[in-house]
Formats: sequence, C-alpha cells, structure tokens
Amino acid sequence: MSDNQEPTSGTPARLGSAEPGSGGTRERGQRKAGNKNRKKNNAVVFGVLSAAMLLAAGAGIVSAASIVPAPAGNKTLDMSLADVPAGKATPVCPAPPRLPEGTAAGTDTQFSPVSRSAKSFLDAVVLSDAAGSVPGSSLASLGGAAIAEIAKAPAAAQTPVPGPPILKAGVVAQRPANDVTVVGADPIGGQKAAVAGLMSYTASDGDLRGLAAAPCQQPGNDAWLLGASTALGRTAVLNISNASGTPATVNLDLYGARGQIQASDSRGLLVSPGTTRSINLAGLAPNEGQLSVHLRSSGGPVASSIQQSILRGLTAGGVELMTPGAAAADSQVMTGVDIQDPAAVKSLAAKAGFSDAVPALQITVPGPADAVLDVRLFGPNGQRAFPGGGAVTAKAGSVTQVPLTGVPAGMYTVSATSDVPFAASTRVTRGLKAEDPVDFAWSPAAVRLGSQHVMAVPQGGTRFLSFGVPAGRATVSYAPVTSDGKVHKTETVEIAGGTTSVIGVPEKSDGATITGYIVSAAGDAAYGALVLGQADQSGVSVLTIQDGTAGHEKVQVTLGY
Repeated sequence: MSDNQEPTSGTPARLGSAEPGSGGTRERGQRKAGNKNRKKNNAVVFGVLSAAMLLAAGAGIVSAASIVPAPAGNKTLDMSLADVPAGKATPVCPAPPRLPEGTAAGTDTQFSPVSRSAKSFLDAVVLSDAAGSVPGSSLASLGGAAIAEIAKAPAAAQTPVPGPPILKAGVVAQRPANDVTVVGADPIGGQKAAVAGLMSYTASDGDLRGLAAAPCQQPGNDAWLLGASTALGRTAVLNISNASGTPATVNLDLYGARGQIQASDSRGLLVSPGTTRSINLAGLAPNEGQLSVHLRSSGGPVASSIQQSILRGLTAGGVELMTPGAAAADSQVMTGVDIQDPAAVKSLAAKAGFSDAVPALQITVPGPADAVLDVRLFGPNGQRAFPGGGAVTAKAGSVTQVPLTGVPAGMYTVSATSDVPFAASTRVTRGLKAEDPVDFAWSPAAVRLGSQHVMAVPQGGTRFLSFGVPAGRATVSYAPVTSDGKVHKTETVEIAGGTTSVIGVPEKSDGATITGYIVSAAGDAAYGALVLGQADQSGVSVLTIQDGTAGHEKVQVTLGY
C-alpha cells in the first residue's frame, strides 16, 4: 500500500534553500560591476522570493483541495475497462517421475532411472477460434529449444460466418515425454489461445510402480500443493519450473499436522530462467505424514508439482504428481473421488504401514483462526452420510485429515464450506491387498466450470469424466476432440444439485481416437475432473479440469480532470 502525503512544511523549506544561492550570485555581481548593478541584483532576489511565495501559496491550494470540494468544473469519469494485448499461452508440462538417488548441496535432488517398463507420454490440444483458425503453436523445451510444431500460424485471420462456431484443433497425441515441456500457442483474434495438455506415466516394476498424470499448468506466482508426506518410506520432491525469461525468487510456507513448520532453507529460493529446481521436502520438513506447501514467487511466474512416492519395505506403494488446486477460500469442491469397497479398505488400513492407504480429506488452514467446516459427500444417487456427521474443526495454521472410511464404493464429489479460508484436497486409493501393488492419487480443489474449458485425454486404460454439482442444478456439455483435429458432436447432461455424474470416455468418436474434450457448464456451480485407471493393474490418477481461456484481458482505468 502506498502512502499519499499532502504538501507540508517540507515544501517551503526546499524552496527557501534557494536564497543562499541567490545571495552568492549577488556578491559575485558586486565584485564584477560594483554598485552599478546593485538595483538589478536586488530585483533578481525579489523575483526569486516572490516566486517562492507563489509556489508556497500554490502548495497550500493543492493541500486544501483534499478537504475543500472540487469546483463544479472538475470531473472524475466512471471507472472503465481498457483492453490489454493478449499474451502467449505457455502451459508447462512436468517431467515424468524419476527416482531420487542422492542429495546435492542444500535440498536440491539428483535423480536416477526409474524402471525397465516405465513409459511417459504427452498429449495436448490447441483450440481454434470461432472461424476455425488454429493459432500458431508448438512444443518446446523449458529452455526454449524447439521440439515439434503443432500448427503453423494462420496466414490471415478468417472472418467468422453466420451460425455456430466452426471449431478445429491442433493435437499432440501420445508423444513420448522425457523432460519438462512447454506447450506454446500464440494469441488469435485478440484473445489468448485455449490450450490444454497433460503428461501421463505408467510403470509395472521398480520403486515408482503405478500410474501418475498431471495437467500442463499456466505459470503463476501463487500455488497451494497438498498431500505430501515425508514419513518413513515416503518421498516428496517439489519441482519448480521457470519458463519465463525472468529469474524467480520463491518462498515456501510449510504446514504440518502440528502447525506451521519453520525451515530456514524455505525462503529466497532462486529459480533461473529456463530451469527446474527440485527440492527434497524431507530436508525442510522431515517425518511429516501430512504436509502442505504454499508456494509464492516474485519475478518470473513458475509451474510447480510434487512427486510423491511410497515404498513399504521392499514393496512399491504408488506414485503421483500432485499439482496446485484452487486457492484458499471459504468453500472448496473436489470431484472424481473414487472410493473402493469399505470393508476391504478397512482391512488393508489395519496392516502395518498401510494407514495412509485409505481415502481421506485433507484441510489446511493458513490463518490464525480455527475453521469450523460443513463437509458433504455427493454420489450419483445423491448425498451420502459423511463419517462423523460432517461437522469438522480444523486447527489454524495446520493440516487436518479426515478419513473417508465406511463410505460405500462409488464415485463422489466432496464439498466443504467454512467461515475462514482454507485449502483442501482428497486422497483416492486403488488396490485392496497388501501383497499386491497399490496406488494412490489426490483430487485437488477444483475451479467452477464456465465456458469452453479445453482438456487433454491420454490413451489406454480406463477414463471417466466426473462432474459434481453441490446445489441447485447445472447443465454440462462436452464435445470430444479427436487425433485428426476434429471437434465432434456436443453431448449434454443435466445434473441435479447434490449429485455426481460419471461419464465413461470411449476410445474413439466417429472412428478417430479421442485425445481431448471441450467442456462447458451453465446454471448453478459445477465442477469436473478426469479419473484415469489401468484395466489390469491398480493405477489411479485424478486431474481437475483447468480454468478456461480468459478471452479479452482488461484492466480498470479511472480518468479525471
């Protein structure tokens, strides 16, 4: 906040300081011309003093303007919006999971190969404008080196024809991914391009066995990441990528079950342009079973994710890439919460080392006051009883975990409201036998769906769209995008308040492989997620639908005279 100070006695003092300078000039004139120029020099001094008096009087008038009503001739115009040129879209896709092999200086982490069966792919969709022109777009490394072209920049803007939009897309389907990748798309028609992408990973052997997926995220300066753990056998690595040309200085606020964690190495972390900094969170917050990270950066915007993995003895317990959810607020919604058979989940959790192999809601309250929350659970057939009744008190400055034990199997939406801001995420588990592979995922708090959200979809495995409507009624529409760049017929679903709608994603639409969707919602608040699984294994991952394109960017401007 800036301080606006009125002119005070400091202003006349600065004006008065000109008098000695004037006197010195007069004396030099006397030495050069004697008394002949005395009257002339006196006139100069008188003029300077007169100017000082006038300026001081003017300062008084300016000062009085703040308390005396402005004359009728002055006018302040209403606040208006001014267009700001749309910038380039640069979603950053994280690198595939890698196994830490040691720690270098500080908390920066080195990596080793993962497994013999690990596969990683990148999928991306770049949507056209209403006239069917796909913006110039490409894949590049974090440092800016070109990888592949998605679409050439259109030679000339096409004029939209009357009728519904003619949508097309530039598509990247199942391209092998080895490192951090940037999906760049130029603005088109004065608007920021609508772009989406994701990185998906699978492995059937090694310490990082499981399924992990993460959306490509538009860099920002503030992010909440929940669900980390540095307890025995748990490894959490925070990856911070800077795709801009400006250095980023990052500060981390860490929260655990016992309160906020003070770590000297969590401040002033420099991330150079075109680089990724990897931080082993055990070096900042060791032995924390429930760990949340609030990341804030100054300078360049950054993209962030946490690679979380579990090793129970010699048995891999799953891997996931946790990405930021919605900012702390007094209401949060998570959907795509797939819960398994409650009796089998309870039996598994009773075994040594499997206490975190259960679905659970995590809540982080950053402020100084406790949060009293009303938590509700909605399935396809309506509201379900929440374990413990749904009234939850979450301690200030700490992480509170609420197990979702005893909930019947099915796909759910979790909503929570409170009188103070909080961040939230919900854990999803897969696998019911200790001797078999198990996996986990986190469904972060989602953003409310609006118009034209673009999402990418990987190939293979099981794929479901989950839409939740906490109250009222909403209409959700979704149109598949296929590998040939075509946007197919839009389907709609009416969703009653307090329910969750689950839609299976087919492999193809009109004979072409589905690589994405365009999703829109109308009516009351609706939220969406993509739930991924493996048909023959226990892998699971949940990706919330990201914010839609912002359209014309504007800033508020006030004019006056």
